[in-house]
Amino acid sequence: MITWLWRFGRSLNRPITDWHGKRVWIVGASTGIGAALSRSLAARGARLVLSARSRQGLAEVGRDCPQSLEIAMDVTLAGEFPRVLDEITAHWGGVDLVVLNAGTYRPLRAWELTPERARETLDTNLMGVIDGVAAIVPALCAGTGGAIALVGSVAGYGGLPKAAAYGPSKAALVNLAECLYLDLAPRGVSVFLISPGFVATPLTAHNDFHMPALIQPQEAADAILAGMARGAFEIHFPRRFTLAMKCLRLLPYRWYFPLVRKVTGL
Repeated sequence: MITWLWRFGRSLNRPITDWHGKRVWIVGASTGIGAALSRSLAARGARLVLSARSRQGLAEVGRDCPQSLEIAMDVTLAGEFPRVLDEITAHWGGVDLVVLNAGTYRPLRAWELTPERARETLDTNLMGVIDGVAAIVPALCAGTGGAIALVGSVAGYGGLPKAAAYGPSKAALVNLAECLYLDLAPRGVSVFLISPGFVATPLTAHNDFHMPALIQPQEAADAILAGMARGAFEIHFPRRFTLAMKCLRLLPYRWYFPLVRKVTGL
């Protein structure tokens, strides 16, 4: 019983507290959470690979990250992850943590959904992550361990208005992260699922409704690093909002749907 309780209470991942010299690849580093996380890790002595589609955005973040490589990439294009991984391996010999943060968001009601709009979201938010996982996981398993982080969203917890494509893409990431943990934890590879609430970024600027518990990107970066220091599997924030969303998801649908409509006003 004591052994079981010890296993139940311990960290699910290997805690990361010392970032000095760590090789961290952040995909989606040019704005928002990715940019804030990059700057925070640079201040802690990490060696960074900054990737995104925007070369200008990467250059701006890179100026604040002295030990960084800036490698532009488009996660929706085949072959991008192996290409960049080969470049990282040639330069640094490998990577210790990969943060798959690239994402897109377009508010969509059900009557606005088209196959083209759905693919635009899914190609970035889901297939862009799966391509990254397929390229990176074999390298992590072949090495001495490491970690991979998937940036999802509380929109993946349950259906929400205006999220007809975004919500399903993030719900799939929750399931994917759980599958990865079950397979990779026994091999010494940590898996982090990052579930932000509303964060003030260029993407959430599209919203025309009140965003409860809206936080700034630096607050998100601080929460992510605190979660990794705990060795948590899921890092969700701000907790005053995300815990409420978790509780909401436990309700029967006859309660869930009216409450979501009331809270969102949609």
